[in-house]
Amino acid sequence: MSNYEIVKREDFSDVTYLLEIRHPMMARAARPGQFVIVMLSEHGERVPLTIADFDREKGTVTLVIQAVGKTTRQMQRECQAGAFLYGLVGPMGIPTPPSHARKVICVGGGLGVAPVYPQAKALKEGGAYVIGVIGFRGKDLVFWEDKFRAICDEFIICSDDGSVGLHGRVTAGIEAALKKHSDVDEVIAIGPPIMMKSCADTTRPYKIKTMVSLNPIMVDGTGMCGGCRVKVGDEVKFACVDGPDFDGHRVDFDDLTMRLRRHSREERMALEHWEKGCRMQKSIDRAVGAAAGK
Repeated sequence: MSNYEIVKREDFSDVTYLLEIRHPMMARAARPGQFVIVMLSEHGERVPLTIADFDREKGTVTLVIQAVGKTTRQMQRECQAGAFLYGLVGPMGIPTPPSHARKVICVGGGLGVAPVYPQAKALKEGGAYVIGVIGFRGKDLVFWEDKFRAICDEFIICSDDGSVGLHGRVTAGIEAALKKHSDVDEVIAIGPPIMMKSCADTTRPYKIKTMVSLNPIMVDGTGMCGGCRVKVGDEVKFACVDGPDFDGHRVDFDDLTMRLRRHSREERMALEHWEKGCRMQKSIDRAVGAAAGK
């Protein structure tokens, strides 16, 4: 049996859930911006996931996961407190370098709210004035609002449907913060690629340094597959070994978006195959139960 015990499980919505995993060595080594590779079972997929938090005293690392594909949905079903992961490797990737910025806007959209938290926390501990901007589709998807309010000097929450906070996307929150603060040194944005592109487009006229995290494009997490190639200015980088943090004003988001679609067919087929197996197993369980009741 592996030693990667899940000590806590928390569900934020029907698709988003948190796993806190005991791994003292990883907790001591983890830094903001890094990620891990998770394997649910011996023959399972290797899934790169960004570290959302870590507790050196408790010896745990925290992952926030969205159940969108075959493996993340299987993990949602099977990963409960007391269960064990087969594999957990990391921390990987280049940690976010220390920033000398005096005033920073930390932006998280959807699942990107989790990985931007340790960066905002580190900046605050380093003496920066931190403005938090987080966004969700609606109020029922909001998580970690209290954690952000506790570390941010100012906090803006946005929602697509207007059910909580500022009505609009996170770019509306960025604009509101920049209107109030003309001395922002840096913006850090983490979320879906289209969101990060919009954030970079919003800050470009202001010529404010804008860093994005390209974790969504990772496949194997080691640079060997080449699936995470991304154009950054005139260079080709590998998101998992050269990043995941890059200058958002230099990232070719159009190329990145096209690359993300490359494995969509295989991902859809894997999910359909797994769901079919789940339905078959449920039918077998019902038949066994009915026979036992006779």
